[in-house]
Amino acid sequence: MKRGRHSVNLKRWLWMSLLALFCFACALTTTDDLPAQVTRSVLFNPTLRVTPPSWAVQATPSYRLPPTRVPGAPVLTPTADAPRVLPTLRAETEIYIVQPGDTLGVIARRYGISLDQLVRANQIENPDLLSVGQVLTIPPPLPVAVAPSFKIIPDSELVNGPVSAFFDLAGFIQDQNGYLRQHQEDVDGEMLSGTRIVERIGLEYSVNPRLLLAVLEYQSGWLTAVQVDEITKEYPVRYVDANRKGLYRQLAWTANNLNRGYYLWKVNAVPALILADGKIVTAEETVNAGTAGVQYLFSQLYHLEDWQRAVGEKGLFAVYQKLFGYPFDVALEPQIPHDLTQPPLELPFEPGILWSFTGGPHGGWGDGSAWAALDFAPPGNALGCVPSDAWVTAAADGLIVRSRYGVAVLDLDGDGFEQTGWTILYLHLDSRERIAEGSWVRTGDRLGHPSCEGGISSGTHIHLARRYNGEWISADGSLPFYMSGWVSEGTGIEYDGYLKKDGQIVEAWNGRRAENQIQR
Repeated sequence: MKRGRHSVNLKRWLWMSLLALFCFACALTTTDDLPAQVTRSVLFNPTLRVTPPSWAVQATPSYRLPPTRVPGAPVLTPTADAPRVLPTLRAETEIYIVQPGDTLGVIARRYGISLDQLVRANQIENPDLLSVGQVLTIPPPLPVAVAPSFKIIPDSELVNGPVSAFFDLAGFIQDQNGYLRQHQEDVDGEMLSGTRIVERIGLEYSVNPRLLLAVLEYQSGWLTAVQVDEITKEYPVRYVDANRKGLYRQLAWTANNLNRGYYLWKVNAVPALILADGKIVTAEETVNAGTAGVQYLFSQLYHLEDWQRAVGEKGLFAVYQKLFGYPFDVALEPQIPHDLTQPPLELPFEPGILWSFTGGPHGGWGDGSAWAALDFAPPGNALGCVPSDAWVTAAADGLIVRSRYGVAVLDLDGDGFEQTGWTILYLHLDSRERIAEGSWVRTGDRLGHPSCEGGISSGTHIHLARRYNGEWISADGSLPFYMSGWVSEGTGIEYDGYLKKDGQIVEAWNGRRAENQIQR
């Protein structure tokens, strides 16, 4: 997205100033006590924290970052991105044989057609009845429209990254004085306020809380309306599903689908969108990933006409602009530097102890994010969710910025914000002896024990994922996981993959076998 020369220069000044603040804080330490093998472009001091700039703590906050436009300059429509090379829509009819675990909905989505189209093509009377071995005719998709090229938000407004690091979420919600301000809800046995729920979803899924608030406002008015209708009290995003009642589950579903559209677009995997009414819309190849994420979310909620309104200039964009200002004024571009490299990392367990590599590349959080995670199970023959005394360890030096709900987040730049720089997510850490939030750790220090705590798990293990500037970084691809010399490689099938080092190959298996044993 190109902008005027003055806009670019001012934007560069804003972010260089912010980064200079980070680097100044870090430069106050010395290298005397760092191990010789540890190298960093930024050094750490665990006692220091970044002080928010004055615009982030003003007495009467506007909750809007300073625009990167020159004051008085016209608002410019972002230019189109370079066209993406998207998959070609299938033009031929195919045959599919039903496999164990299949449903018509899963099959339809796999082939990019609507459930109704699949049912009609096979003259199925009861869509709930499906037999293993049944032969299905898969017709080609039939698009009825092309998605608009209008850009809704920049990538940095979808990801919970540096742009959102200083956002006063609690203050903003209080100032809106709407239904969300007074909302409380039981989440896994803990009573959480509406603010805490938005914050938790934003951190867990790494989705910008401002975007979650804008969606909530567009769908139900929860942010500014004192009273809301009865249906939105149960389903505030208006995704009506008995298993998704309540703000927490509605926003989790929302964040997961925003991520799904965003990260699928990043790997050129969205040739078309299937709307809630079954109509198919061809993707527009010049939008950005942030816009694609919003388009995907609303495709799950709306029929064609309402979807076109939601993703147009008078839809979510208008609500977002009213709440937070013109979104492209504060875009961080690029969200991920083109020359990004991973800092040195070690395998997350103690040396000389055999662990099992049980999961290749898969979702960092939920099944909508990039395949950013790898799984490792501790030694022992017991199966299922059983206690383990094995230790999970720090993959690098850093600061523990979050430790709760089965999660620990290791901040490698030590600035105290998980929205900036490299962070490592540890999931399924047992509450027993789990590292405390605010702890400074060195590579190899003990963080806790693997378990099934946090998320969904059928067996004791540790789930490890990387983010940079809040964006989930795929465990394979152009910047694969690299730990203790082992390089991650995927196969295109979720949870399948390999770790390779100097001619050695360890294959991911769901269980303990000779092929998946690995040690540091």
